[in-house]
Amino acid sequence: MERIIFYALALIMIASALASVMSRRMLRSVIYLLFVLCGVAGVYFMMDYNFLGAIQLTIYAGGIIVLIIFSVLLVHHIEMRMEIAKTSKLLFTGLACALGMAVFLSVIYSYEFEVTGQSSGTEVIDIGEKLLDYGEGGFILPFEVISVLLLAAMVGAIVIAKGTALAENKNENT
Repeated sequence: MERIIFYALALIMIASALASVMSRRMLRSVIYLLFVLCGVAGVYFMMDYNFLGAIQLTIYAGGIIVLIIFSVLLVHHIEMRMEIAKTSKLLFTGLACALGMAVFLSVIYSYEFEVTGQSSGTEVIDIGEKLLDYGEGGFILPFEVISVLLLAAMVGAIVIAKGTALAENKNENT
């Protein structure tokens, strides 16, 4: 049963990710992204990582999506249609994605994963100590990388809002 749920979540995430990238309407792209992020949270919950699943839903599915929707709403272009990309851009993007996937798969398949009999604690205090530990097994660096990612998402939402506001002002002036 778990395998069926996993494949259903994977199918939903892949279909929603493709729809998010290929949709020409901004609001629909954001909603599809919401489905992808909720699917990732579902996978976390399946692996019994309840804390990460809750963080995924709270920060990404909640905060980032709301931030993007508000930035779109602020400029009154909720049904804005995105431009169709040129064929050269599509080919370059596809090539970059294929190269990234090749690097990702080569790293994953060349790494020797070790099975340890030790299980780390899943209590909130244990998670907090691991998040703030910079030594062996600590997560301070990934934690900081995630904070930079959130900052980049906020800057991206502001740039989208500013770009559509500038386009609206330019269209009104002409």
